[in-house]
Amino acid sequence: MSDKTQTPAPSLWLALVPCVVLLTLIGTNVYVFGDDSSAGPNQMALLLSGVFVALLGRLVLKLKYRAIETRAIKSIVLAMEAVLILMVVGCLIGLWILSGIVPTMIYYGIRVLTPTVFLPVACIVCAIVSLAVGSSWSTMGTVGIALIGIGTALGFPAPLVAGAIISGAYFGDKMSPLSDTTNLAPGIAGSELFVHIRHMFYTTIPSFTLALLLFTVISFFYTPSEFSDDSVAAILAGIENSFAVRWYLLLIPAFVILMAARGVPAIPALVTGALLGAGAALLFQPLQFMTDTGVPMDWHARYVLLVMTAYEGFSLASGHEVVDALLSRGGLAGMYDTIALIMTAMLFGGAMEATGLMQRIAQSILTWVRGAGSLIVATITTSTLFNIFVAEQYLAIVLPGRMYRGAYDQYRMDARNLSRALEDGGTLTSVLVPWNTCGAFAAGVLGVATFSYLPFSFFNLLSPVVAIVMAGMHIGIKPAEPVEKQDTPPL
Repeated sequence: MSDKTQTPAPSLWLALVPCVVLLTLIGTNVYVFGDDSSAGPNQMALLLSGVFVALLGRLVLKLKYRAIETRAIKSIVLAMEAVLILMVVGCLIGLWILSGIVPTMIYYGIRVLTPTVFLPVACIVCAIVSLAVGSSWSTMGTVGIALIGIGTALGFPAPLVAGAIISGAYFGDKMSPLSDTTNLAPGIAGSELFVHIRHMFYTTIPSFTLALLLFTVISFFYTPSEFSDDSVAAILAGIENSFAVRWYLLLIPAFVILMAARGVPAIPALVTGALLGAGAALLFQPLQFMTDTGVPMDWHARYVLLVMTAYEGFSLASGHEVVDALLSRGGLAGMYDTIALIMTAMLFGGAMEATGLMQRIAQSILTWVRGAGSLIVATITTSTLFNIFVAEQYLAIVLPGRMYRGAYDQYRMDARNLSRALEDGGTLTSVLVPWNTCGAFAAGVLGVATFSYLPFSFFNLLSPVVAIVMAGMHIGIKPAEPVEKQDTPPL
């Protein structure tokens, strides 16, 4: 006789209970703590929700605790690359400010850009960089941090600027053949890479065009209250008084972008950028290595400053409030809240998977499918739900892709429809969820709370909506190629 016992399938209402608990806790935290909800309260909400899911699995579904724990730990391991990238980016930001790289980018950006064109230009710049490197994270962690500073100096609200940066970065991430998600989606769906990219034009181009139009209108008609020639001159003077602004410092971020474009993985490229930033600080920023008495630091003190800037971030006390606020940031330690958010989110998502609750929700969505259009809507919806409740972009592509691939065959739909829907839902909505790895990264690097930039991430919001509308109208749906019958050879 077998010792194995059949695990009862969870009911839909049971699967929805943890989702209601999590959303209730998150909503309460946002109401009570506001933008500070991701600096501790949301981490506790995710941790408690994960424990609650584990208890449901053990007490109601009679699953072994060790199995749930193991799956949750494996889920956390999936996010370790994201955690390492966050740590490196934190160090890079601090060292790039100390070296004058970020101040130089902000300085020249302020001189070149004007408020009437800033938002669409920022979006386009991020789109071009992201297309070249295939990574929204690398784009946000390099040119993104400079554009936040430029936009703030020009008087734009940081959430609005972050929305333009994220919209451009995710356009490039979605359409670049170098992007991991752009390769992952057709791989899971059974499509081909460039066929997949061409098919995404149906939903991506209209969405990005609308986003650019919105940013152009806002940028043209919005008059920043804090913007004036005197305020801009004061910011430029504040930067010049604290840093040696040199155009050739821009070669370092250009080199990092080139490395990424040539296929160098994110962590080695960013580590190289951080080390080059440390070297540039020693060579070109003598003012940063002076003691309080105006004497140059010895090598021991310089080493301490470099290490602590990488760990704790850069702090400027120039006396100019706006410049100090712009350039006092970065550091590995500044990413701890974001890292905790990612790990607790992956704990919750892993427990939801281990207990089969997330899969049960997805299966219930599939029962509503009645045709090709509704199947695409179901795929986008499921990918979005996975981003919310499993909190990992890759899983939001892989798991729905596996679950729905047979249904696309059943409805005689080409695999490129599935791969596009996975990107419209899985890739683009990930950054809109505060506890998702992508949302946590963007908030940590750009210094803007996810719920604050969410309303202004026009491309990310519009693309799933455009895809759903087009699916409802049966526009851009590619039927499967008919299978040719082969003649039976004569006996």
